[in-house]
Amino acid sequence: ASLIEEEAMHEDERRTISGVIHNRLRDGMYLQLCPTVLYCFDQKKTVLNDADLDIESPYNTYRHPGLPPGPISNPGKASIAAALNPEKTPYYFYVSKGDGSHYFSRTFQEHLQAMARYIQ
Repeated sequence: ASLIEEEAMHEDERRTISGVIHNRLRDGMYLQLCPTVLYCFDQKKTVLNDADLDIESPYNTYRHPGLPPGPISNPGKASIAAALNPEKTPYYFYVSKGDGSHYFSRTFQEHLQAMARYIQ
């Protein structure tokens, strides 16, 4: 639930993000969630670079499979509800559009195209 809390800025995306997380966990994929990396730093960062994604921490879901060993924030009721009732979705990936919303993708190739479009 704490992962959803940190990822979802738009209420209507919480269950979709939860569905993506559940899909990735079910299929044995790394979660690769930026908020888990941001949690590893002593000081607040807003932008991550490639070196940041390689930080050694059990919370880094780019380096370690499954869920982190503990929560990364205090989730609200909506995130807890989304974690318990994920949307059944075909999506496995998402990228921030820069306005707090996300573009969701079914395949890695589609995700790469979305990243090229939304990440400057």
